[in-house]
Amino acid sequence: MQEADVLDNISTGVLGLGRGLRVCYLNQAAEAQLAISTARVCGLHVRHIDSLPPVWLSTLEQALREKHPIVRRGVELLLPAGGHGQVDLVITPLHDEGPVALVVEVQAVDRLQRISREESLLNAQEATHSLVRGLAHEIKNPLGGVRGAAQLLARALPNGELSEYTDIIIREADRLRDLVDRLLGPRAQPQLEPLNVHEALEHVCRLVRAEAGPALVLDRDYDPSLPDIRGDRAQLVQAVLNIVRNALEATSGQTERELSIITRSQRQFTIGNRRHRLVCRVDIVDNGPGIPEELRHSLFVPMISGRADGSGLGLSISQSIVNRHGGLLTCDSRPGETRFSLYLPLEESYA
Repeated sequence: MQEADVLDNISTGVLGLGRGLRVCYLNQAAEAQLAISTARVCGLHVRHIDSLPPVWLSTLEQALREKHPIVRRGVELLLPAGGHGQVDLVITPLHDEGPVALVVEVQAVDRLQRISREESLLNAQEATHSLVRGLAHEIKNPLGGVRGAAQLLARALPNGELSEYTDIIIREADRLRDLVDRLLGPRAQPQLEPLNVHEALEHVCRLVRAEAGPALVLDRDYDPSLPDIRGDRAQLVQAVLNIVRNALEATSGQTERELSIITRSQRQFTIGNRRHRLVCRVDIVDNGPGIPEELRHSLFVPMISGRADGSGLGLSISQSIVNRHGGLLTCDSRPGETRFSLYLPLEESYA
């Protein structure tokens, strides 16, 4: 295995800079952290990397001049589209006469915080689903008995007029059974097959167009280089459709309704306790008022809804589907922008 292959399989970003502070090398983690590609910046002065704040340049020059390692903690990155990130920076000068004069290590501090937060979220979600499954089992058993008893009673009643009441019992028992089934989400395990994620998203867009009409501004920003994922088309369409319908309801009272669906690939991404070399990220962004603060921590809990007529099941079902695909569903919300992000593995994970 070549040295470059080794560096491309670690989560720390590594840059190699020449004596003129021109970029010689970036590993895959550095490309992801700085939102750049080697092909675009190789041979350019480091000042052309837009995500690097001015303190980087002065620190690099100091390390090159003084010829000793420098560590900077909590340095802020200026990412595209106004995003921010915090990293720890380790700059090590090399004393030989090779083409690389400085090795820069970039360790994402917010990445470690995100992994810890998402692992806690996955554990909480699994505990919630275990509770719901147990509760559903306890409800469905006596419910079947109530329904059966009502049917027997209807046959034994001498007066046909009284059957109206047994019919009500049977209908309500069926309604509760359907509600419990929806709480459990899709019962079938996903049938994983090669799937073009953009074809599935276009199907959702056609449905959205039919439901929302011309008043909705629907923007699609797809990465055409994304390979096929392994997924269950019907289940993933349902997961995305639930989120999109949630966005439509959130923007229903606005004069300007905007919805964006964005796809990107993301390298070296950790889901739970597994790290993936490459994942597909699908962002669903609306310009609604945002999710109330008091609902954000219970957003994916069944039966929790911010609307009086809401069932609180759509997001819970979406999360269950994404988790069954080995993926992750997250939400970031503020007034004017709510972003749901689906992360779906594109390659086999590794510890």
